[in-house]
Amino acid sequence: MKNAVIAEQLLTVRDYLRYGVSLLGEHPVYFGHGTDNAWDEALSLVLSTLNLPLNTSEHVLDARLLTSEREKLVENLHRRVFDRVPVPYITHQSWFCGLEFYIDERALIPRSPIAEIIQAYFKPWYQGEYPSKILDLCAGSGCIGIACAYAFEDAEVTVSDISQDALDVAAINVEKHQLQEQVSLVQSDLFEHVVGEFDIIVSNPPYVDSGDYSSMPEEFVHEPGMALTSGELGMDHPVAILQGANKYLTEDGVLVLEVGNSGEHLEMLLPNVDFNWVEFENGGHGVFVISRAELEYHADDINELALGSADR
Repeated sequence: MKNAVIAEQLLTVRDYLRYGVSLLGEHPVYFGHGTDNAWDEALSLVLSTLNLPLNTSEHVLDARLLTSEREKLVENLHRRVFDRVPVPYITHQSWFCGLEFYIDERALIPRSPIAEIIQAYFKPWYQGEYPSKILDLCAGSGCIGIACAYAFEDAEVTVSDISQDALDVAAINVEKHQLQEQVSLVQSDLFEHVVGEFDIIVSNPPYVDSGDYSSMPEEFVHEPGMALTSGELGMDHPVAILQGANKYLTEDGVLVLEVGNSGEHLEMLLPNVDFNWVEFENGGHGVFVISRAELEYHADDINELALGSADR
């Protein structure tokens, strides 16, 4: 059935919510870019398309829509279901740490469990004084660094990524949150152009191994591959970060590193390192915290692993 014909038959906000839930239930879509079920997915897409808040009064659901609004809703719902485009890329809206961010296909969609660590002000993992400098490495949209800036209003935050496209998205978000005086942007291949020492380095780098990447749902094809993949075991970026981080941490500094499912590879490759895996109350896994002192203690093992990775 053509989009225009569908738009003629569906008249209210509620009609499109029902249609969206039905479509999502009928087709093999993947949830995981902000929601985990068909109702929340349809609600997010429909209300965002109409520029309505997610807490819109139920009375609004029976409001009749303009023809242009109805056609746009059908188009967006079909993009989500048939083209498998994640909702945040359609609406250019995503949420992290309770904050709204602009997003498009130049950067990874925010969804890291590191949000819970930021909301806890990095306690009990960071034992130093109030952090004065924080680095968001492999920052993508900048959501982690910006959330850190909100958590620590007096801290200088550096947002770094190798991709200028991703940094352009991060720049939009820095301006959106009016944090130009607190948050700086640096294009860098990991630590290459990073300057100074930081009390906290936070990183959600590429870490997906080749096996997982080849079997990921179609929705992930829309995300930049360079932000996801990191060699056969997903360890190229994490190992390089472990190797270099101690040189950029203050004496009491800590590295917070997300490696997702590739954590099992990391433990296999570095069996002598006692990784401090974070247990999350709100779901998520594969994030650990390691201090500068621990990085220096295990420097020989890490350097040997990094050298072996470079030779492969």
